[in-house]
Amino acid sequence: MTTQENAGNGQAGYVWTALADAPAHEIFPGIRARPLWSGENGAKAQVLEMDPQTCWEGIDVHEPGPEEVFVVSGVFNDGERDYPAGSFIHAPAGSWHVPQTTAGCTLFVFYPEG
Repeated sequence: MTTQENAGNGQAGYVWTALADAPAHEIFPGIRARPLWSGENGAKAQVLEMDPQTCWEGIDVHEPGPEEVFVVSGVFNDGERDYPAGSFIHAPAGSWHVPQTTAGCTLFVFYPEG
């Protein structure tokens, strides 16, 4: 992951990266995470790419904090319902789901507390 910090023009602390520079790490077959940013308190942002007909292995429990998900493209399913592109999901700490997709999807995922 290439991360750049900009300290000019009142932008001290700004950090940016390009998705193309974020290495893909396969979590499960057909499911890849691309880390974009991580903070000192464990917070992190990533893009999750899920190929068609893929499913998380086991239950995804949100610990220690919540999970924020924006569906960038495709259709995401949490084991209960479909979320098309443009959907936002807030999953509170301690909640869980089984991420899956029939069509494939790309998600932006933010963990404010790690």
